[in-house]
Amino acid sequence: MPPGISIIMNNEDTLADLSKAVMKLRDSKEVASFLKDILTRSELEIVLLRWRVAGLLDQGLPYTQIERETGASSATIAKVSEFLKYGYDGYRIAIDRTKKR
Repeated sequence: MPPGISIIMNNEDTLADLSKAVMKLRDSKEVASFLKDILTRSELEIVLLRWRVAGLLDQGLPYTQIERETGASSATIAKVSEFLKYGYDGYRIAIDRTKKR
């Protein structure tokens, strides 16, 4: 299990409910509105940065280039990389499906 996941594991039902709610949203505009409502600006910025880092890691860019392009710390890049490799496959599924568009 990736580190820092114990909170999620204690809230599996709530996570399942939230996941179902997101799946009911009709399009990317609705999802964006939901994210802006449910997350603080800082939280949203963090999520967006992690998503961008994940995409750049998937492209094979080195950490130093990702740091320069995004301003992300090496710790953030390493954490995203760890979840890409050893997480729950959420990043991988989302990245692969967005590539197919």
